[in-house]
Amino acid sequence: MGKHADSTDSKILRRIQARKRGWVFTPDSFTDLGTRRAVDLALMRHRDNGLIRQLARGLYDYPKIDPQLGPLQPSTDDIASALAGRDATRLQPSGAYAANLLGLSTQVPMKVVYLTDGRTRTVQVGKRQITLKHTTPRNMATAGKISGLVIQALRHLGRKNVDQQVIAQLDRRLDDDARKQLVKDIRYAPAWIADIIRSLADRKSAA
Repeated sequence: MGKHADSTDSKILRRIQARKRGWVFTPDSFTDLGTRRAVDLALMRHRDNGLIRQLARGLYDYPKIDPQLGPLQPSTDDIASALAGRDATRLQPSGAYAANLLGLSTQVPMKVVYLTDGRTRTVQVGKRQITLKHTTPRNMATAGKISGLVIQALRHLGRKNVDQQVIAQLDRRLDDDARKQLVKDIRYAPAWIADIIRSLADRKSAA
């Protein structure tokens, strides 16, 4: 049993070291290398040895190291992607986080919500709270696309708060491919957001 555990340990070590620092992962990244118990024990040893860091229950990273600052925190998207990979789900940034990603808000939220077609769950990583929130197939139809980001950001801001300054900011951020994708996915947007998408398309054609 010890020999098997050592074998699993060394295989996991090689896989971790083959990845770039900053990799965020779960025990499921190693299910082909041993039993779940052997994997968990190996990860505990590598954590205790300082090779990897445990971010939350069942969530680890191979941290980037800054010469002066030491281990750096992983990005919110990397954490969410690791969680999505474990549960085989898709993710769509929403709320204040979507608005921040598009430059429509300067606020960096400490509570980040991703829409998902998987189960609802919340993970606390340091001061950040990351929630995966189950939603409808309609909301997930644009997951991973610029159209999904725009629709969710505008939903967060609300119709009354979307002024010409917001429209101008979006106008600057969207390239030709992004505009085409927005028009293609316009059927998934509420009517008032669909009107904004059309106005952005018209601005482009008038340019």
